[in-house]
Amino acid sequence: MLRGAVYCAPTDIRPLELDLWLPDEPQGALPVIVYLHGGAWRTGTRGEMSPRMRDWQPAPFARLARAGFAVASLDYRLSGEASYPAQLDDVTAALAWLDARAAELALDTRRIVTWGESAGAHLAALLALTAPVSGCVVWYGPADLTTLPGQDPPGAYDPADPSTPEALLIGAAIADAPDRARTASPVTHVTADAPPFLILHGTDDAVIPLAQGEQLAAALRDSGADVDFRPVPGADHLWAGLPDEDVEWCFHTSLAFARSHTTDQGPIGA
Repeated sequence: MLRGAVYCAPTDIRPLELDLWLPDEPQGALPVIVYLHGGAWRTGTRGEMSPRMRDWQPAPFARLARAGFAVASLDYRLSGEASYPAQLDDVTAALAWLDARAAELALDTRRIVTWGESAGAHLAALLALTAPVSGCVVWYGPADLTTLPGQDPPGAYDPADPSTPEALLIGAAIADAPDRARTASPVTHVTADAPPFLILHGTDDAVIPLAQGEQLAAALRDSGADVDFRPVPGADHLWAGLPDEDVEWCFHTSLAFARSHTTDQGPIGA
């Protein structure tokens, strides 16, 4: 494992680091999963995949490495440090860092799947729609910042409020900067050239409504892209409310998707 590698050093801010998990006995150049953490763009670190998986042994990233992947888990600038598109710039820089070191680290950067949860899923989708990757896994991610106010429960989201996570991300209230909000929305960047997507979203998500997942899936489908949209019955945000075996299902379904789009050998377990 390569821990705390600096992949980017923005001016006047902390160096940005990644952890790279590797199989114990790699067989040739490795496909890569680029994982982006959640935290409403305000908090979070690269060390955790999901709160529901915190006690897993082996840990989720170790499981992915055992399945034959190199796993790059990234830090990126948070909204209190910089406004969008800084976050997309950061994760794009991480792809360049991995590509520049592909031979040294035995990585096959022609086979990359981006994967994220919540705010990280938003960035994983944006990265997949703006860079050449093989696939994208979206767990309960925002897809369109301009439609969130109308989809949340009444009174839960004020588009004129400059303190919402989305407003802090783009540096202005959504109502005051609709063009900026559209630019920061994955649905805006969907084209027929989009890679395959797997979208898992809880039907009872009280933070990012299921309609956001539906909207991204519809945009991809309408463009002719390959999308597998799986509503997860009874799941709230962060897979809250799901039985442990259903959380395992979410993980293994996502692993199978990543495997199927980076190899001809078909999905395997972790």
